[in-house]
Amino acid sequence: MSLDTARRVLRIEAAALQELLQRLDGRFEQAVQLLLGCSGRVVVTGMGKSGLVGRKIAATFSSTGTPSVFLHPAEAVHGDLGMLMRQDVVLAISYSGETEEIVALLETIKRLGLPMVTLTGKPDSTLAEASDVVLDVSVREEACSLNLAPTASTVAAMAMGDALAVSLLDRRGFSPNDFAALHPGGKLGKKLLRGENLMHSWDARPRVAASTRMPEVIYEISKKGLGMVAVVDSNGKLAGIFTDGDLRRLMQQR
Repeated sequence: MSLDTARRVLRIEAAALQELLQRLDGRFEQAVQLLLGCSGRVVVTGMGKSGLVGRKIAATFSSTGTPSVFLHPAEAVHGDLGMLMRQDVVLAISYSGETEEIVALLETIKRLGLPMVTLTGKPDSTLAEASDVVLDVSVREEACSLNLAPTASTVAAMAMGDALAVSLLDRRGFSPNDFAALHPGGKLGKKLLRGENLMHSWDARPRVAASTRMPEVIYEISKKGLGMVAVVDSNGKLAGIFTDGDLRRLMQQR
């Protein structure tokens, strides 16, 4: 029974994405151009489940080279409207296109002259009419058995956000090095870590000539604080390594 439900849910959501793919047109390119030309931040806003999707989209934008923040529309009218700047672009997410909390922001958005891209399932809605670019993320049905809970519609909105983020990434020429700079932590950060990030600079590396007297060797080990010193020949090539342990063992023999 549960497997049947799972298969039905996945079929509905897969169909929603396929229909979304078929609807892609020049409006998507217009949205990318608008976001690409933003000299401020992409301010993503949405209420409820759309807000949760919006937070993820904003995070994906920021991690792939497009500065972005999430603005909670209900908090906005209680002071957070100060987050909006004249150089920003607004990305609104509302399946109905009539979300009261977002509609209440339109006056401020218009006053600041901010361009707006809207992801909605109702291209003739209030938000759509107020937008510069409208991306249709409508679905035939929700995957919820009651056809009520946002499921297929949130998948469609999330996928459209990913499509925008990756398109912007490509247009910006965002490289693996750029990605690594924004992801220093976790397993992903370790995967992207470069050797140069682990190595000490030339001046910080303890090194002595083979003819260096022991007091000077000990001083170099202590000064650089790595517990060892590289012994180099007259050409600067590594001839050996002398460590704190080697020093202790040498002293024990005397």
